[in-house]
Amino acid sequence: MVETTQPLAGSHRDPPRGMRSIGRVPDDEPITISLYLKGSSPAPNEAAHIQSRASLAAARNAGHSDDIAAFTAFAGDKGLKVESSDAGRRMVRLSGTASTMEKAFDTELHRYEGDGQICRARQGMLNVPASIAGRIVAVLGLDTRPIATSKIVPHRGPTPPSGFLPTDVAKLYGFDAVDASGQCIGIIELGGGYTDADNKAAFEAMALAVPNIVAVGVDGATNDPTDTSGANGEVALDIQVAGGIAQGSAIAVYFAPNTDQGFVDAISQAVHDQTNGPSVLSISWGSAESGWTAQAIAAMGQAFQDAAQLGVTVCAASGDGLATDGVSDGEAHVDFPASHPLVLGCGGTRITASATVITDETVWNSNGSGTGGGVSSLFALPAYQQAAGVPPTPTKVGGRGVPDVAGDADPDSGYRIVTGGQTGLVGGTSAVAPLWAGIVAGLNAKRGSPLGQIHAQLYGHPVALRDVTNGNNRSGGIGFEARTGWDACTGLGSPVASALRTLFAGS
Repeated sequence: MVETTQPLAGSHRDPPRGMRSIGRVPDDEPITISLYLKGSSPAPNEAAHIQSRASLAAARNAGHSDDIAAFTAFAGDKGLKVESSDAGRRMVRLSGTASTMEKAFDTELHRYEGDGQICRARQGMLNVPASIAGRIVAVLGLDTRPIATSKIVPHRGPTPPSGFLPTDVAKLYGFDAVDASGQCIGIIELGGGYTDADNKAAFEAMALAVPNIVAVGVDGATNDPTDTSGANGEVALDIQVAGGIAQGSAIAVYFAPNTDQGFVDAISQAVHDQTNGPSVLSISWGSAESGWTAQAIAAMGQAFQDAAQLGVTVCAASGDGLATDGVSDGEAHVDFPASHPLVLGCGGTRITASATVITDETVWNSNGSGTGGGVSSLFALPAYQQAAGVPPTPTKVGGRGVPDVAGDADPDSGYRIVTGGQTGLVGGTSAVAPLWAGIVAGLNAKRGSPLGQIHAQLYGHPVALRDVTNGNNRSGGIGFEARTGWDACTGLGSPVASALRTLFAGS
């Protein structure tokens, strides 16, 4: 009997933009893929009971036994090896040669070259047996094209201003000497690495002890400070800002390849990490929604649903490409994963300060860069934004407004960060995700329980944020103006420490 196959929903791929094919992938090239199973539980809401990682894993081990068996049988039929299965993460890892993978998923794998990079990529849809198609959310790892960019912007002026230490920014927002002992901040990195020497110098400059920092490898990636891609600055910024705000917290840095597989696997691993147990994640990487496959978005979305179920707050940078998010099609775009409704999208401002007081705060838009923000074309307007005045999208599709909150991001009012033994001045919404992650970690420690999803409380109590009403994120005439209340530049605004502590007090 001939097995019936069908296209896997959401798996369509176009050829890599700006790259050229340089031939087929060798038949014997080893490949390991991540196959994500479809969940049966509804998406959690903010009032849902927070579960422990152990109890969720136990429940899913029982609930997904049939799925695991089905994919084990599929692997055996196709000549693939089951490397591991994790029902808690709804993930099965399969390995095999390129030719075996091509036959198993009815596709062709080619090598592509461009912009100094070589990757493996495919076109069109994947096809899978009809008997398992309905159980699959995503098949990731056949295609290794880069999926995201870091949201860090070095200062570009000839004579840089002095900028701020992360602890200075904490003081300006009222978060001086935050005790986040007992908390762990998870940081997602798609390249780069850190050194003990840089961490020692950076935290000595802030008069702080170096936090407990652990590197967690995902999909073969490691802490690699010899990386020449420029990602080391991102890693340094994330660690030094998060650790400078949330003093006493542990930091787990999840290093993964810059692919959709690596990105999703890193978030999934961090969310379900029973060893380090982060209560908040900081993500300073992303790209325009239009560059993602539906299956990768769905798989990452399931990881965010798990985060909500486990009480893990996820903070993500809204991007540094203004309202177009760096896309040159004459339209506005927003950055994913910041655009996901279960993620706290973090936009950027420029601050002016006198001593320890902010005297002015405006939308970051300078030297061709600035805060991302706008309206999602993928996600519907969430309940917590119903009264926020989010403008409609031109196509009337989507509706989730980005960002939710903001903080200092302009390189002209940037952060003094140590990388490679040198102190430099940097900005970008990359700084705002770890800033808010540090704030959340401190609030978690003070109340003695995780905040989890905080959108509804923030939108219901906008006085907990400083409304930023001046500036815009326009690029070439495309973009949005700041206004009273929520806007698509800085969301609800920047943090007000005393009001946030009052809002989230108690357990």
